[in-house]
Amino acid sequence: QVQLVESGGGLVQAGGSLILSCTASGFIFSNSAMAWYRQGPGKQRDMVAVILSTGMTNVADSVRGRFTITRDNRQNGVYLQMNDLRPEDTGVYYCNRFSYDRDWGQGTRVTVSS
Repeated sequence: QVQLVESGGGLVQAGGSLILSCTASGFIFSNSAMAWYRQGPGKQRDMVAVILSTGMTNVADSVRGRFTITRDNRQNGVYLQMNDLRPEDTGVYYCNRFSYDRDWGQGTRVTVSS
């Protein structure tokens, strides 16, 4: 079955950086577009970054210039480099196949203090 395991979250001061990691299994990772999503306190889960199987990427306007998504098909991994973190980046971060709304992992919590 599909498994998605996120890690790397934590507590960081504003302006700091974190790298989130996600390891996937149970599907053909190299053929799949992958995305990172964020659910802030009391908010819906929104996509923050996507990477296609080709390596092409796109990020939400709110994180453009600060977040970078990458992937390693040999490791079935997708990563989110987060720089210049802001309090509004606080939330639980999930990875998943792009446009899928099932098989969610437990997420990894990011808290940015001001």
